Amino acid sequence: MSVSTNELAYGSGRSAGGLSSDAEDLRASVHDAARRARVAARDLARLTADAKNSALLAAADAVVAATDSIIAANADDLQRARDAGIDEAMLDRLALDARRVAGIADGLRQVAGLPDPIGEILRGSTRPNGLRLRQIRVPLGVVGMVYEGRPNVTVDAFGLTLKSGNAVLLRGSSSAATSNTELVRVLRESLVASALPADTVQLLDSRDRVTVTHLIQARGLVDVVIPRGGAGLIDAVVRDAQVPTIETGVGNCHVYVHADADLALAERIVLNSKTRRPSVCNAAETLLIDRAIADVAVPRLVGALQAAGVTVHADLAVPGVVPVTDADFGTEYLSLDIAAAVVDDLDAAIRHIERYSSGHTDAIVTANLGAAQEFTDRVDSAAVMVNASTAFTDGEQFGFGAEIGISTQKLHARGPMGLPELTTTKWIVLGDGQIRPT
Repeated sequence: MSVSTNELAYGSGRSAGGLSSDAEDLRASVHDAARRARVAARDLARLTADAKNSALLAAADAVVAATDSIIAANADDLQRARDAGIDEAMLDRLALDARRVAGIADGLRQVAGLPDPIGEILRGSTRPNGLRLRQIRVPLGVVGMVYEGRPNVTVDAFGLTLKSGNAVLLRGSSSAATSNTELVRVLRESLVASALPADTVQLLDSRDRVTVTHLIQARGLVDVVIPRGGAGLIDAVVRDAQVPTIETGVGNCHVYVHADADLALAERIVLNSKTRRPSVCNAAETLLIDRAIADVAVPRLVGALQAAGVTVHADLAVPGVVPVTDADFGTEYLSLDIAAAVVDDLDAAIRHIERYSSGHTDAIVTANLGAAQEFTDRVDSAAVMVNASTAFTDGEQFGFGAEIGISTQKLHARGPMGLPELTTTKWIVLGDGQIRPT
């Protein structure tokens, strides 16, 4: 179940003059959690890589050991979601089974095997006056996460923030509350067993949307907030946050089949991009076909999609397609739906992408190296694929172990966010008595 725009419609009928006593209690609870996180973050910033890696491996083992209790908790969430009439795409995002729990644990192990970014020297110099300068990576501090009904994000966020020396405040959706509670219980107990602060990870109350407000407006207590979910959630957080925000993006992803494409290759890529897991942000939502090959490519590619159960929204003379609207081309379906169009050439495809893409991932299928180069030069997205599925825009697939989100902004972090994106820098200046001339 996703967090709707209504769930993030801050204010909830409260008067502009102040908060109700319940809301005041929730603000105090969020701020108290943030203060405890700051205390934990100071300890985490000084941990050795070995200590963090050992804790991550222990947490992975603890998650696997708790598989049965995690799945039981998730079953409660799934039943409530079904009773509420939630669609299948959102149920898929919410669902956990033994395979997915094992995958979550493997993500922690992969993060443990990655290089520790903390202390990395990015640049340095010795000035003519003898001052020795170096710029190093340091943790951000306290990271707030606001995310929708995907329990795996709970553990991914924990793993990446711990490895990068940060404490994390998690505010998941109410739809995954039971799953998230059990996962965080397991993680906190594992931290204590590893002699690390339990407040490295904390789960905020998801029963009242006002906790989101208090988290994203906890200026001075929270260092950065990362929203991860649908457009309504992201827009609401970015609009109302009073702390720095890293904007993760909606995935309106395109696959353009160029005039010089191998159609067998194109069919595999289009099907994988759309149908592998349609409920995630790297799934393709629009298919563009070059007019030069449309007579052959349209029936083949549209037919393959329809055979896979995909509803094609297009103005094409193919049986079974649904008439397309302009709004369809701007839609992140997150379902077995795709918009499709024939475009005149490469330039027209790029113009279409410029107009409708969310800047997440866009792909070209072509055997023409010049066309591929022009596409990658001109398409301004966080990830641009050549002859590869859009499904590869993923932290694990990029070798990051996991991801905290996929950023579509252009400052600090862009694309899948791994460990380096959860750091900032500071300058160390070593002198031997230098003073600046007046």
